[in-house]
Amino acid sequence: QLDADNYETDPCLKEIRRAENYSWMDIITIHKDKLPNYEEKIKTFYEEHLHLDDEIRYILDGSGYFDVRDKDDKWIRISMEKGDMITLPAGIYHRFTLDENNYVKAMRLFVGEPVWTAYNRPADDFPARKQYMKFLAEEAS
Repeated sequence: QLDADNYETDPCLKEIRRAENYSWMDIITIHKDKLPNYEEKIKTFYEEHLHLDDEIRYILDGSGYFDVRDKDDKWIRISMEKGDMITLPAGIYHRFTLDENNYVKAMRLFVGEPVWTAYNRPADDFPARKQYMKFLAEEAS
């Protein structure tokens, strides 16, 4: 159980960061009054894409949705709220959107230096995508 109100001193979060080697972090607030180029960013986050590294998000306040594709390429919506953490594996197609509250404050975690590059679908030729698809095939068998 993570303590989003005391994330700076939460021993559970500290242990997760140590165990997973999440050496870099920052905080993003997605709200029209807090995020520069808000409208453009919201559209970018909602465009279906993948990353070449895992995407780790810890919701400190507010709420929103991550949509991911299942093995049959159908959407699965994951509701995220304060205290939730998610790791999206490299190569998974996904998107993010706010809910009706139009606000989320999230910690972004990375192994090593952050890489912000999103590759919009189709991006099936990347090794990260091929590795993810191989993982799905192995899980199915």
